[in-house]
Amino acid sequence: MTLNTVLVESMSYGTQITLNRRAARNSINRELLLELNMLLDELEGDPCKIIVLQGQPGYFCTGMDFAEATESSAGADDEITLELSTLYMHTLKRISLYPKVIISVVDGEAIAGGLGMMAASDLVIATSRSRFALSEALWGLLPSMAVPYIMRRTGYQKAYMMSLTTLPVNAEAALSMNLIDEIHDSPSESIHQFSQRLLRLKSETVMNMKAYFRKLWLIDDEMEEMAIERTNSLVSDPRIKEDIRNYLLYKKFPWE
Repeated sequence: MTLNTVLVESMSYGTQITLNRRAARNSINRELLLELNMLLDELEGDPCKIIVLQGQPGYFCTGMDFAEATESSAGADDEITLELSTLYMHTLKRISLYPKVIISVVDGEAIAGGLGMMAASDLVIATSRSRFALSEALWGLLPSMAVPYIMRRTGYQKAYMMSLTTLPVNAEAALSMNLIDEIHDSPSESIHQFSQRLLRLKSETVMNMKAYFRKLWLIDDEMEEMAIERTNSLVSDPRIKEDIRNYLLYKKFPWE
């Protein structure tokens, strides 16, 4: 399998997946989501029990690729937006229900949709220099699809505060609000400690646990459809698309 946006490597504890859109700061585009899901398809039948999802040094994932979201003609643009929204929501659900333990390792920025992908993971290890933010409101958007998974970790008010203020949160603050599980500047040491227990679990147990905990939370098919619709309608708004284009072309922010 030839992959352009993700790298895969076998490790002693399982499999390591690295998001690999370095030039685009690991922003999320259609190709990345498709390749990540193709890789998850392949690994589902693999005997490994732990998957580590990581980014590049300096950034885990920085959310939607604005260039792809606005580069097509009006009609095609809306179709791309809907496809991306649906595929992203599906990916979050898949990560959260995957029959293996998924550990996100963050070394740098986890922003917007990247923060949602991180939050859907089972465990999160971050380095001390890492920063976390929901920046969508600055563009007139909402973190509609990511925030249910973030709320699952932080509770309502912390997720709302991050959404409303758009302020970045450092690693210590993220740990205090349960957005991440550990701070470690050598994440491999934390992975090793977790793996001593995790490797004893059967995949069926992990799958059953994830399915059961999903039923205890507000995320369901209806909520996911609502989140997709909300994101799609906002990204398709002509005023918001114009603001994004102005930023891409002229580096002009919406509030300027």
